[in-house]
Amino acid sequence: MWRDPGAPADSFYEVRPECTDVPKSRFRIKAGKTLSARKWHATFTPEGYLDISKILRRIQRGGVHPSIRGEVWEFLLGCYDPKSTFDEREQIRQRRRYQYARWKEECKQMFPIVGSGRFVTAPIITEDGQPVQDPIVLSQINPEKYSGLPPKSEVDAANGKLTNGNTEACSTSSSCEVLERVKEPTNRATVDKKEIQWKLTLHQIGLDVVRTDRTLVFYEKQENLSKLWDILAVYAWIDKDVGYCQGMSDLCSPMIILLNDEADAFWCFERLMRRLRGNFRCTERSVGVEAQLHNLAAITQIIDPKLHQHLETLGGGDYLFAFRMLMVLFRREFSFCDSLYLWEMMWALEYDPDLFSLYEDPEAANEKAEGSKGKVKSIRQCGKFERENMRNGAKSSEAPLPISLFLVASVLKDKSSKLLQEARGLDDVVKILNDVTGNIDAKKACSGAMKIHKKYLRKAKKP
Repeated sequence: MWRDPGAPADSFYEVRPECTDVPKSRFRIKAGKTLSARKWHATFTPEGYLDISKILRRIQRGGVHPSIRGEVWEFLLGCYDPKSTFDEREQIRQRRRYQYARWKEECKQMFPIVGSGRFVTAPIITEDGQPVQDPIVLSQINPEKYSGLPPKSEVDAANGKLTNGNTEACSTSSSCEVLERVKEPTNRATVDKKEIQWKLTLHQIGLDVVRTDRTLVFYEKQENLSKLWDILAVYAWIDKDVGYCQGMSDLCSPMIILLNDEADAFWCFERLMRRLRGNFRCTERSVGVEAQLHNLAAITQIIDPKLHQHLETLGGGDYLFAFRMLMVLFRREFSFCDSLYLWEMMWALEYDPDLFSLYEDPEAANEKAEGSKGKVKSIRQCGKFERENMRNGAKSSEAPLPISLFLVASVLKDKSSKLLQEARGLDDVVKILNDVTGNIDAKKACSGAMKIHKKYLRKAKKP
């Protein structure tokens, strides 16, 4: 039987011509399988209500067409309630845009480069809050006045152009204002510790921004780089517990590519961080993702005890070799296009119709979970992974394990024979797992994760 191979989607995320070693996307836009714009818009009622169950099934079959990916993700990530109307969502959207503008202005008051179309890649203050008189910083803050400084920095050399290329984004007077704020010590007796901590991260955000998805033509534009920096800078300010950590730029980058409005992209990223921020939370004793690595070890021990024992013998029982996969959700293991395809399938599989209310009104959601009066969520509106958790009572005692863990477990299971036969040390484990880059099929990986999830729930129940 002849099967439609589908149309490639790489053209929606154009790669720079000099980047010849970028893996080709396996994702194909297939009629009747991929969620199309026509199918998406037809699923709404005239008032704007969305039957999310139909959408979830279609996404699980063939992903989302790139032209509507951004607006579909807003629902998958819990930005909006499918049971809301067009008017209700527009009110929420405008309220959020206003809130983001307020936060951004707050950041701009502390450091006027925010929102200027530029960003920094060198420290702007010392750990005790004193301004740094670095020529790189001065040239990035006031490119007109310091155009002759400095000689190309390492970051500029790696990036191929100065990060302050957009000299028109700021007037001479405003540039001077920024310069004065950087050069002059603050008038306050004591600088707020949170503000110091935030300012200390700004250059690190800049360094990560210039390294993020640099193979894409999209990031040849200064305005897109600065937009990514602005969003991450604002998020670092409002999330006092976590702030900014390396890896967040990889999670945020797709949002600004898919959503034109900066505020909408910010809120999509913020919702994604609701799921993942625990991985980034650090204490003096541990990194948040260690808990997930411990869960991964428990899954592997149940699913493939021989492999788990072998990894422990090699000194890899802490599963740190899987750190990157979990922190940035397989961004390094897949092409850009395929990673987006993987993400939307993951979110569709674990979709919970209570997601919006959980984020908007956590107290009400908790009351509902504890058995207070309220409409029980329909299992039909849940993703396939979430339905399995509900059937097995996984939510009765503690939060269920995320599907990302089972995706990593499926990769390990797939490479089990090779790891058992060829891995004689942790370097071998890392090398074997690095070889999967660009060679994993996102849909098959999700199917494998679902099978392992079922097996895990079944075996974990046994005494």
